[in-house]
Amino acid sequence: MKKILAFVAVLAVLAPALRAETYEIDLAHSNIGFRIKHLVGRVPGRFTRFSGTVSYEPGKPASWKVDAAIDPASINTDNEKRDGHLRTADFFDVEKCKDMSFKSTKVTDIKGDTAKLHGDLTMHCVTKPVILDLELAGITKTAWGTVEAGFSARGKINRKDWGIVFNKTLDNGGLMLGEDVEVSIDVEAALKSADDAKGAKKGKK
Repeated sequence: MKKILAFVAVLAVLAPALRAETYEIDLAHSNIGFRIKHLVGRVPGRFTRFSGTVSYEPGKPASWKVDAAIDPASINTDNEKRDGHLRTADFFDVEKCKDMSFKSTKVTDIKGDTAKLHGDLTMHCVTKPVILDLELAGITKTAWGTVEAGFSARGKINRKDWGIVFNKTLDNGGLMLGEDVEVSIDVEAALKSADDAKGAKKGKK
């Protein structure tokens, strides 16, 4: 009986350390970008408003989870006229499809600091599965006492799969825009402290 009680006591001490840790995405040090072919070049863009969390259990890479919300109206290609067109029904249709998000479903093919991140991407009122190449940059404690985690994800999607089909035919018979979109995500996220968790609980009451 004493051995059982001792084992339970040890578990009680270890349990907090074994729980999944949650990191909140730092908007000021993160980027969600893309590139698409235009004529004979490639035009880059990004979204400037987004939020989300990353969680995982220490020592278990397969437990990584990402949940992010993106405001499609915040699209920015450094050209106001083009950005205005991208917000219309020809592309993102932000009035009708206000929600854009990515929610991971699993992590596979773990090799050192790299893996495959599987998830559901909701865009243009359509949800489709995607697979991104994930690279973990590491975790560090800062001079300000916070703990930061970083990761990058890269991938390619076909915009037509999400119903974004607008294009123009050129005089030579070619198309103005490509179908494939290169996605690049670089995230720095701060560990949510015990005080943050307590504050969240108080807010719910």
